[in-house]
Order: sequence, then C-alpha cells, then structure tokens
Amino acid sequence: MQCDCNKTINLLKTAGGQIDGIINMIEDDRYCIDVITQIMATQAILRKASSIILKGHMEHCVNAAFESGNEQEKNEKIDEIIKLFDKINK
Repeated sequence: MQCDCNKTINLLKTAGGQIDGIINMIEDDRYCIDVITQIMATQAILRKASSIILKGHMEHCVNAAFESGNEQEKNEKIDEIIKLFDKINK
C-alpha cells in the first residue's frame, strides 16, 4: 500500500480511541446528541483516512497501470474505482 501510512495509522488509532469513548458514553447513559456528535467526528476521521488511502492508490497503483500500457490492467483499475464510488453512493 502506497500512502502516508503513519498519518493513516494515527487517524485510525484516534478513531479507535473515539469509538472506545463512544461506548463508554453509551454505558454511562450520556446525552444522545453528545454521543451522535462523537460518532460524526469519528466518521469524519475515517473518511479522512479513506481519502489518504485512495489518494495513494490513485498515485501509485492506478498511475502504474496507466503507465504500463496494459489495457486490461487499466480497465481493471477503472472498474475498481467505479465500484468504489458505487459503494460510496449507496
């Protein structure tokens, strides 16, 4: 995987810590809006981590496929991205 791995790992660790905090908030019967706010913050971190990984994929894997000149490889990478966007838009 070609991305800013340290930044991505730190983001994922932060999200994991936030999820632990959310679980504690629910167990402590905290105010619903506060819990939802923390969930939304965690989702934002996960979206940022996804974006970093996707950027690395585009810069390395997709770019390499296009530079290779291999039509099948290029089409596979295009299909991967289309399927990913289909999942995002569901």
